[in-house]
Amino acid sequence: MASRGRLSRDRIAVAAGLVAPLILAAVLVPFRTTFASTAAALAMILVVVAVAALGSRLAGYVAAVSAAAWFDFFLTRPYEQFLINRAHDIETTIFLLIIGIAVTEIAVWGRRQHAAASRRAGYLAGLNDAAHAVATGASPSALIDQIASSLTQLLSLRSCQFQYGMAGIGRPARILHSGDIVLDGETIGAAEASLPTGSTLPAGTSSLPAGTGLELLVESGGRLQGRFLMQPMPDARPTREQLLVAVALADQAGAALASSYPARA
Repeated sequence: MASRGRLSRDRIAVAAGLVAPLILAAVLVPFRTTFASTAAALAMILVVVAVAALGSRLAGYVAAVSAAAWFDFFLTRPYEQFLINRAHDIETTIFLLIIGIAVTEIAVWGRRQHAAASRRAGYLAGLNDAAHAVATGASPSALIDQIASSLTQLLSLRSCQFQYGMAGIGRPARILHSGDIVLDGETIGAAEASLPTGSTLPAGTSSLPAGTGLELLVESGGRLQGRFLMQPMPDARPTREQLLVAVALADQAGAALASSYPARA
């Protein structure tokens, strides 16, 4: 549902990027002989900024091209033609296009930074909740259920269950404390882009193995308490940061189990 909503919003933004500069240019036509073309170009840039801020990169690019085209057609001589006969207007049109693209890239970068900050805030909230549960002596089973739920969201899992005293059974892939994944004796670094499956992924991500399972050991003082056995979604692509957060959550579970069941440690 969320992806459909985002797709619909992006389509609307692309349509706005195509149509809004045309509408603005048409509105400015009656005044085109009374003010400098640079003023009209600035008004066009405002439209591009609005579209880029609300839409995708594609929407911003469409808005930039549309703004430059309709600025040329309606607001530079000769009017109603895709021709420009003054060097000043040529420069203004080119700058309008370049600035529109630059503004789009800045808007995309800003959205990514905001999304990253939101994710980190979520990670910290999850770690803080786990630490608070350990500090207040919450039931280990309740804490483990909480951590399993956090891991499911964090790593895009189909399932996640805790198994006491187990490790390696079934030969699943394993998340290491370094944030790497070991699969069939081969360490897959989170910074690697080419994986054994032949998939090409963005730098900084790892492909979770589908079908074979994935384990995250829960230890305390170097002694095994158990493991979280997980089944990833087929398209799960966690970053190293997410994997390290998962390791930190497992450490919280280990601390809780060690304090509640010292015999297991």
